[in-house]
Amino acid sequence: MEIALLVISILIIALVLFQSNKASDASQIIGGGNEVLFQNQKERGLELFITRLTVVLGVAFIVISYIMFLQ
Repeated sequence: MEIALLVISILIIALVLFQSNKASDASQIIGGGNEVLFQNQKERGLELFITRLTVVLGVAFIVISYIMFLQ
């Protein structure tokens, strides 16, 4: 169980590093780039897959941690 938790942790870290940086878009609010803020930007393709996989691995991490806590 500990090995699975370790593998999931490493995968989550790697996937978060692969995701695009959305904070740069938020920083344009201060600089006056408001047109980017209100555009409808959807994730597609590989970016959508990485986001969904991160959520699934996050849930798996929480469930396994909870199971290990109860033992």
